[in-house]
Amino acid sequence: MEQEEKIAEAGCWRFTPTNDPTHARLRIQAAVRAPHRVPAFLTGKFCEHLGANIANGMWAQILRNPTFAEFPFGGAGRLPDGGARFQSDEEKIVEQIRNGAARLGVPAGEVEKMIEARADGLAHFWVREGEREAVRTSPDVGPHGGRAQRVEVRAAGQGIAQWTHLPLHRVRRFRWRVVARSNQISALQIALIPEGATVPLATAEVRGLSARWAAFTGEITLEPSAPAEAIYRLTLTALAPGQFVVARVLLEPADAVHGADPDVVRLLRESRLPILRWPGGNFASSYHWEDGIGPPDARPTRPNYAWGGVEPNLFGTDEFIQFCRDVGCEPLICINAGDGTPEEAARWVEYCNGPADSPQGARRAANGHSEPYRVRYWEIGNEIYGRHQRFWTTAAGYADRYRQFVQAMRAVDTDIQFIACGCAPLVAWRGEDWNGRLLAENAALVRSISDHVLIGGALPAATDPLDVFRDSMAFPLAHEQAYIRLRDQMRAAGIAEPRLAITEMQLFQGPKPPEPGEAVRLTRENIVTPATMAEAIYDTLFYHLGVRLVPFIEMITHSATVNHGGGLRKERERVYPNPCHHAQAMFAAFAGATPVAVELAAGVEEPPCVSPRGETMGLRGAAFGVVDAVAAVALDDALLVSLAHRGTNASVRVEVEICNFPTAGTFEMRLLHADSPWDANTLAAPNRVMPVDTKGELSGNHLTLDLPLYSVALVRIPARTCPAPGTASRLKISQCLC
Repeated sequence: MEQEEKIAEAGCWRFTPTNDPTHARLRIQAAVRAPHRVPAFLTGKFCEHLGANIANGMWAQILRNPTFAEFPFGGAGRLPDGGARFQSDEEKIVEQIRNGAARLGVPAGEVEKMIEARADGLAHFWVREGEREAVRTSPDVGPHGGRAQRVEVRAAGQGIAQWTHLPLHRVRRFRWRVVARSNQISALQIALIPEGATVPLATAEVRGLSARWAAFTGEITLEPSAPAEAIYRLTLTALAPGQFVVARVLLEPADAVHGADPDVVRLLRESRLPILRWPGGNFASSYHWEDGIGPPDARPTRPNYAWGGVEPNLFGTDEFIQFCRDVGCEPLICINAGDGTPEEAARWVEYCNGPADSPQGARRAANGHSEPYRVRYWEIGNEIYGRHQRFWTTAAGYADRYRQFVQAMRAVDTDIQFIACGCAPLVAWRGEDWNGRLLAENAALVRSISDHVLIGGALPAATDPLDVFRDSMAFPLAHEQAYIRLRDQMRAAGIAEPRLAITEMQLFQGPKPPEPGEAVRLTRENIVTPATMAEAIYDTLFYHLGVRLVPFIEMITHSATVNHGGGLRKERERVYPNPCHHAQAMFAAFAGATPVAVELAAGVEEPPCVSPRGETMGLRGAAFGVVDAVAAVALDDALLVSLAHRGTNASVRVEVEICNFPTAGTFEMRLLHADSPWDANTLAAPNRVMPVDTKGELSGNHLTLDLPLYSVALVRIPARTCPAPGTASRLKISQCLC
């Protein structure tokens, strides 16, 4: 700590404001180095069972509600004990169905059939294949309990169907799985029919049905001529009149990677994702991990108590660990400290880390995984301070729970690393010093505290959209000061090496509906969100913060992998990156690098403080530099420089001077920028915002970089190879730092 303070006093991170918004000067003092390396986990991600983040996102299984579950709709507020209050107003449910079907691209005429079928006892997302009078549906019970679907048909060729898109841009072969029984019909047919057609383009038969439940599997293939962009109707029909009961229908592309979407796996692996947090999020506060292990057909489908909808438990602990291995990242598990128990959490630790002859290790081995997973990082609850969490609690209540969970889990594995559920250090939560109470009662058990940087809120429609962006660019600076105070608070409590884990982070704002007569300036099209370039700049500023506060911030798990927050988008089975995915992949180069001193002089802007939380977060008058920068020496001895242009007035010419570093005379730059901070990639234009690579030469130890508005840049300056000891050279030994 003393060495770290000396380096800070020497000017490791120094900023000087100027009056010129178009020029900046950056001096890099490569001989002044921090005593710690940049943590490997700064560019992590977070995934949760929410919407299409995991199911129909990371997971390759294509169909929705494949287990025919009763489908609770959210959106009716929160229960007093936390968790979603499910919707009972049928008009609002119908509105949700229509909106959801429109997003999925369901043909307009079919949406009303979906609504009608649900009213007649068919599971949500499914429709009849045949007229209403000829196809009767009702709920039934599956082979392991839970809801199944009974279907009665008058003639062959009738049954049920679901509208879906297929990833035909990369694969034409699909694997299906049907769990069904019938005492009247011996065979069913699966077919794929594009919109507007009546003749299937591919079929497969399910033969051998009997009165006993059985699982049937097979493949179905579409010819190259099948239209790739069409929406298809997957049908499950009887080959004779009668009735059948079906418990699940699954459809998976043949190129799935252990069940995961191959495009998602590829993009995350290419981004060098270092760590992934799961299973939530709010979902964690009501998730019971034992629902998600064992034979998938036997796993129960549960209501999603955090968000509405259902959780089919097809993606559980074993699938999560396999996903992490396929991506090449470390797993982080957030346990259920809501309606879960310490004993349940301890069993989870043993399931993941215990030997095969331990009780839970034996369960893991029986499920096909004899070797321990060795999960190191465990977060004790998610935002448990908030009434939006199932079985939320007070500061004193969490201090008690934390101690119980840590003691129970540590009794199973003494090597695991705990992350305590912290509360935003910028403001008191309901008047309580949440973090202070935790430290006062459990300092000996606390190593790391979490924070969730979900900043924003609803803003008036008359707000200038650039003012929203300016406020967003000031938030990281406010957090930096708050994190320094938290670090000092943890040290004062006796924690010698305190750590902070930012386990959720994204811009979190939207426009309010306009008041009568109000001038509308802020819309969903021009507000900065996780999908926009602004998120890429915002995230990079927090990565910079992690470098400046090294080693305090041990990880950032940004929200999120797919479709929830920023990262990847998956629409109609096509996956494409948000700008922030590119920024994360760029900054991954800093993992393990050694920060060096920088002196930056640049113009400044002031946040207008239009954010609902701007005053409480200290934005009023908090000027920020239009350019922000950090530098570090990478593991391969190259000098890395990361820059972010967060101003709104003009492009900036940055004059860079490199001191005490033996450059090879060249540099490479990857630049990510957009014409406006709310520019985003879309399904129609997935590469609208993407990095551009350039190369150049230094002039001595200087280089000049032109940063356009709304940009982030990664500059790599290779080091000149130093001579072997005793070799004659004009290079001063003090410059030879490799």
